[in-house]
Amino acid sequence: MNHPRRLLLSCAALLCLGSAGAQPPEAECLIPSKPGGAMDLTCKLAQKALQTDPAAPRLKLSYLPGGVGAVAWHTLVSQRRAEPDTLVTFSSGSVLNLALGKFGKADVGDVRWVAAFGADYGMVAVPADSPWRTLGDLLGALRRDPRRVLIGMSGTVGSQDWIKMALLARMAGVDPRQMRFVALEGGGEQFVAMQANHVQAVSGDTSEALLYAGPGKVRVLAVLAERRLPGLLAGVPTAREQGYDVVWPVIRGVWMGPDVPDADYRRWVAAFAGIESAPGFAQLRTQAGLYPFSLTGDALTAYIKRTADTYSRQARHFGLVRER
Repeated sequence: MNHPRRLLLSCAALLCLGSAGAQPPEAECLIPSKPGGAMDLTCKLAQKALQTDPAAPRLKLSYLPGGVGAVAWHTLVSQRRAEPDTLVTFSSGSVLNLALGKFGKADVGDVRWVAAFGADYGMVAVPADSPWRTLGDLLGALRRDPRRVLIGMSGTVGSQDWIKMALLARMAGVDPRQMRFVALEGGGEQFVAMQANHVQAVSGDTSEALLYAGPGKVRVLAVLAERRLPGLLAGVPTAREQGYDVVWPVIRGVWMGPDVPDADYRRWVAAFAGIESAPGFAQLRTQAGLYPFSLTGDALTAYIKRTADTYSRQARHFGLVRER
């Protein structure tokens, strides 16, 4: 007869302990690149944004580089499919790699897309002391001899950094296959390589450029946006202004493993939906070098599928074979 009463008292004690000294749960934000690039920035933005809600999980950052995202993707999909508190950062480049079959037989439908909470844009940069002062200068040098200009990029032929430069080169009358690229792991390595004079130009993203651009360091020749961007890059003309109609938005966000319980997935979707409308988030996003873009859950999943289809069509124009 005393068992139910003892059980009731035990539960009450546990509830009291939880309310008195409970700490927010801890979750992991997995970054599929080395520190210093835009993937790193994306995770740190999510981390700072969640800190504005005392009840939200605390995000710890961890790094799993390799294969421009392939290692992290296959690790989650094959070994950590159902972890309810593990997020992985992604960008439009991740979606492009999937569309091209660079993750093997992986497909955008293999994981659960949680939230996209910012966007940046493609850009082209050179060292501050480079003789090329405009995008036209750089493309002119490529037209004269594409083999003499080494371009640093994240990923290999067919990556978003490659396609951005390929689109520009084709408009300048240069065969993209003649260009010389150095494949690096993330935006941080690209700028380090350029500052060490291992490459003469970088095809990357504006959020990465904001970390490194400055007097005596880097000269951004063009941003691949519809119009000039506000803030530190306000003085940089768009490629379109300079006669090259290339626009390349890069969305950034997080996904989860395919077997995460629906309740946990929806919990994270709701957390990010709330954060994006919270006071102070816009400032955090700006500090991360990103611009407004907000999609979560089912709406984001539909967007990702449409984008992957678009990338597949673009890649076919360059003769890139999808490995399926």
